[in-house]
This record gives sequence, C-alpha cells and structure tokens, in this order.
Amino acid sequence: MKKIVLTGGGTAGHVTPNMALIERLREADYDISYIGSYTGIEKGLIEGMGIPYYGISSGKLRRYFDLKNFSDPFRVMKGMREAKKLMKQLKPDVVFSKGGFVAVPVVFAGKKCKVPVIIHESDMTPGLANKLCIPKADKVCCNFVETLDYLPQGKAVHTGTPLRKELFMGDRRKGLEFCEFDGKKPVIMVVGGSTGAAAINEAVRNLLPTLLMKYNVIHLCGKGKNDPSYDNTVGYKQFEYISKELKDLFAIADVVVSRAGANAVCEILALAKPNILIPLSAAASRGDQILNAESFEKQGYSYVLDESRLTNETLLEAINEVYADRDKYIEKMKTAKQADATETIFRIIDEAANKGEE
Repeated sequence: MKKIVLTGGGTAGHVTPNMALIERLREADYDISYIGSYTGIEKGLIEGMGIPYYGISSGKLRRYFDLKNFSDPFRVMKGMREAKKLMKQLKPDVVFSKGGFVAVPVVFAGKKCKVPVIIHESDMTPGLANKLCIPKADKVCCNFVETLDYLPQGKAVHTGTPLRKELFMGDRRKGLEFCEFDGKKPVIMVVGGSTGAAAINEAVRNLLPTLLMKYNVIHLCGKGKNDPSYDNTVGYKQFEYISKELKDLFAIADVVVSRAGANAVCEILALAKPNILIPLSAAASRGDQILNAESFEKQGYSYVLDESRLTNETLLEAINEVYADRDKYIEKMKTAKQADATETIFRIIDEAANKGEE
C-alpha cells in the first residue's frame, strides 16, 4: 500500500482540493495522512473524512509590520522540527501540498527526507508560501495556464483545480427543505469565504428588506460572523460555513455573489452559476483575487464589482442585472473547456509515489 501525506490549510481554499483528491486516493487504496495546523479549519474538515490528522506549529510570513513577525519565526522553526519528526514516523512515498503557510514546514521536511514533493498553485501568480516551496518540489501543478509563465520550466504542469464530485450531485428539493424556502422565488447565494467578508456581509444585510421582496437569500458569512438578530427572517438563511450541504445549496442558487478565490471561481464555473465576483482588494491582499476576477470577466463568465465600489446600490444593481442576464452567463460558462484535474493530479502523484517506493 502506497503512503501519502497531504498538507495545506489556513482557509477552506487550501483544503477542499485536497478533499477531492482524498476521494480518488481512497479508490486507489492509498494510506493517507494529513498534516495541518493545530486548530485551523483544515482540522475539522479532514477529521470529518476519517483521515488521520497531525497538527504542527504554524506561523505566518508577512510582508507588512506586525508584532507577530517577531514570534512567528519561532513557531515556524518548531513546525519544521515537528514536520520532520512526522515524516520519519509516517514514511510516506509522496507528499502533496495545497499551500498555505502550514504547508511550508511539511514540504521542507519532505525534501529533507528525500520524499518526492508535489505542490499545487490555485491562483494566477504564486503566493509567498508556494514561492518558498517551489525550489523543494519535484512538480508544480497550477490552475491557470497563465501561471506557467511564473513557474520553472520542467517542473510546471497545467492541471486545473481538483473539485469534489459531490458538488455535482446537489438535490434541489433537499436544498429548499434545508433552507425552509418554498421555491417560489429565485435564490441568491452569498459566499464571503471561510473567514467571511465584513463589507459584503454588511451590504447584504442592509439590502435584505429590498432583496427579500424578489429573492430568497442564502448567506455564508464566515466563522463568527452570524448575526442572531436575523435568525428568524423569512426567506433569509445565514450560516458560518457549510460543507456537506453545499452541493444542495448550489443546486438552488440562481445567482452566486462571491469573493474571487481560485477554488471558489472554479466551482462556480464548473457548475455554470451566474455570478458576481467581489475580489479582495489589493490593499488587503497581494491582488491574486483581482487577477482571478479579471480573467473570468474577460471571458464573459462573471460580473465583477470592485470592493471600492461596493455599496448597497451597486450590489443591488449587480444582482438584478446578472439575474436578468443569467442565461447569457450560463451559455458562456458551458463553453469553457475543463479537464479532469483530479485525475490528472492523481496520475502525477502516483508516478511520484512509485518512484518514492523504489
């Protein structure tokens, strides 16, 4: 039985592709282990799949001043030691990393222990964590073909992003029952990401009296971002985070309002859901979501609303416009060529694991 260690965490976007790969790896009888942070979102998601989970110390590498910049290097060094110890204990044939700062010690430990390492970059340009990991990797998979220009020749492979099969198995009836909707109004689903989006949350709640006259609203508002005062609002359902029922919520969504994280936009495209993308601003990020959104807008897949222009009025206008033009967006998205990223990446992993066994 071949052994693999998966890693990645910090946000759901660094975990859900691994969850898709786990399904395929199980079919091939891999012995699977996961290394993540002690308490990150990845811990609950992976343990929920029955996969052995090992926590290590994790610190963030920041480009800006923060007092934690003085303490986090010690956390990273501790994580390096813990990852190396786990690598010797688990003896994997291959390591696969989806990114995030918790993955850096695992990738370095894999290389140190002479284990083949495969990493995946979802965004248009590599983030800092993956920039550190690329020299240690045997192969670098990427989501966008444009990303190949930023990666070493010979290592880089355009694969797309693994998507969970269950996303395509949504049940409209179950989704309506779960949200207690009667199905008579179109549904707007707002996704602020696993950590939430304060500006989007505020605009949606400000608009509720107007929106609910025409639409039902599902609001995935992020950890700790639920507002109990809206719990009994008819036609509105809020959740901090949804995993198992997400497929059914997508099945009833007529328009999706979302951040522009790479995994989110790939899921929206695969499901051909008319959408409004509100990318995280350059002031609050390295600008990767802006590039993702620009690519999708250029191809006619998405309506993009810059966060600097986000107001109650502009969001309402965008929702009404996209809903009215929904067939146009669906038609465009259905012309997109999408490879089976899960199978492509599995083959790369399997080839590396076979070498690791030699």
